[in-house]
Amino acid sequence: MIRIFATLLIFILFNDPLLSLEFRGTFVQGSLIIGETNASNEIFIDKKKIKVSKDGFFIFGISRDRSEDIIIQVKNNLKIEKFIKKVKKRKFKVQRIDGLPKRKVEPNEQDMKKIRLEGKLISNAKNSNSDLPYFFQEFIRPVEGITTGVFGSQRILNGQPRRPHFGIDIAAAKGTKVKNSNTGKVVLVEKNLFFTGGTIIIEHGHGLISIYSHLDKVFV
Repeated sequence: MIRIFATLLIFILFNDPLLSLEFRGTFVQGSLIIGETNASNEIFIDKKKIKVSKDGFFIFGISRDRSEDIIIQVKNNLKIEKFIKKVKKRKFKVQRIDGLPKRKVEPNEQDMKKIRLEGKLISNAKNSNSDLPYFFQEFIRPVEGITTGVFGSQRILNGQPRRPHFGIDIAAAKGTKVKNSNTGKVVLVEKNLFFTGGTIIIEHGHGLISIYSHLDKVFV
């Protein structure tokens, strides 16, 4: 479950060059945006302050269903510049998966207790927000194979609509080695989660994580 993004550079120059911005990414639903500015600047996305690295890099995501504009503010001492960026709509596919075990679609009460406990573990891992500098580096595809599930697709499981898919499914033979997509710190290792089986979460800095699910064996 990792986003691999194309590089698109957008430069924003204000009256004061100190407050200039540079973006990599596309302002479209479900995208990841990497920004660069003067390291002394403060960056606010929708009034929320986000971390800027010592080299001036920062990162933020655009939700799958976002429709409103993004408000970006750059602050340095008493100077403030505001930039508004429109978010383009994206058409997502519908993915139907039939023949799943009933418990995976309709968990019983015992299953729900396990799911809630695991959800807290995953949530804590996702909240990791270190100063590691790898988030703005290029990511690689963790395994070769056919892409069988895409990010953002609406899933219909055994005929029942479910939450959208927030990862990428890659089909590969059992025993195929899976690479880490980028340098980072392992923040979660579980051998048998209810929905995702063998699961590893790696944080690459500034809250950007990659998740590896449905692993047959875990060697971390």
